Amino acid sequence: MIKKATSNKNYIHLMLTGVLSMFLLTSCELGVPNHTGDNSNIPSNLHKVSYSQIPGWNDDDVRYALQAFRNTCRAKVQYSGKVIPDRDLLEEKCKFLPSASADTKTVRNWFESHFQPYQIYDEDRKPKGTFTGYYSPIIPGCKKQSYACNEPIMDVPEYGQSYKGIEKRKIVERKIGKVLYWANIVDVQNLQIQGSGMLRLEDGTLVKLNFSGVNDMPFKSIGEQIRSKGIRPDGGYTSDAVWTYLKKNPDLAKEVIYNNPRYVYFKSASSPNVIGKMGTPLSKIRSIAIDDSIYTLGLPVYVNTNLSDGRRFRRLMIAQDRGSAIRGWVRADIFFGKGEEAYKFAHGQHSQGEMYILMPKEYIYVKPEK
Repeated sequence: MIKKATSNKNYIHLMLTGVLSMFLLTSCELGVPNHTGDNSNIPSNLHKVSYSQIPGWNDDDVRYALQAFRNTCRAKVQYSGKVIPDRDLLEEKCKFLPSASADTKTVRNWFESHFQPYQIYDEDRKPKGTFTGYYSPIIPGCKKQSYACNEPIMDVPEYGQSYKGIEKRKIVERKIGKVLYWANIVDVQNLQIQGSGMLRLEDGTLVKLNFSGVNDMPFKSIGEQIRSKGIRPDGGYTSDAVWTYLKKNPDLAKEVIYNNPRYVYFKSASSPNVIGKMGTPLSKIRSIAIDDSIYTLGLPVYVNTNLSDGRRFRRLMIAQDRGSAIRGWVRADIFFGKGEEAYKFAHGQHSQGEMYILMPKEYIYVKPEK
């Protein structure tokens, strides 16, 4: 009897062990996270809100934001600034993304379950800020210097030559860098402001140029320089009007462009994608540039503003880029894509609006509805 009881106990123990093993295995297969980190160090500029308080949240097709967020998950996130997410929590979110075929409701539930929204206020405790736009231009280029192509497009120096802290004029005059191509000085300045673009060479070949480096000198507005001289181009001070005016006045163009000491280097790229600061492709009207001295890049940010044609723009974006002129808590640059169509929206974009940042929160499992 004693032997039989012992045998039964061993059997029961083996059964329980097997069930527990199956449960653990099933849990892993279900992908239920176990990290319970927090975001307790939230700056006072961030005010916790509910999703119901975000204007237009339920109207946005957030599937496109999820596609952009996948690029965050492929990047090496630099956890820096004043708004820094819990590293383990953010990395955990990337392990349990909805499938690419998930419907909008499932994706929205996923964001709501995994992220806590905060409305952002500036240093004066105001919720409104400025939203501009940028794009990737396509400009005429040449392999050799010519009258039309009078400015070099360069990559950083090949042999470690210093370029940090050296103003643009000296960099160009001394050719501190590897000359890749040539283009009109006005187009090159526009290319440097946008941070990437494409060249259309004389034979029709398109060459992709991505950001390679910057001399860390301050940016001096070209339009403001023209305004200070009492010059008003036809069409005012829009980028289109300013560039057109400068191309007709090359001496003035060279003067004001070289008075801007900031210089941006480029590198040739085989991929047609536009690459942002995080080193991953930007997504048309789903990626934004923000102030990376404040925010860790890669986080979802909901934008509530207007487009240049007056239409409402309420979308979940992913902060994947930075810009030298993008400074402040409620400040963003919307990426509109590349080419002439993107330019139509980007060059006139200048509106006020609100920002809401989504910070990773402790995991709450919500089974997607079929």
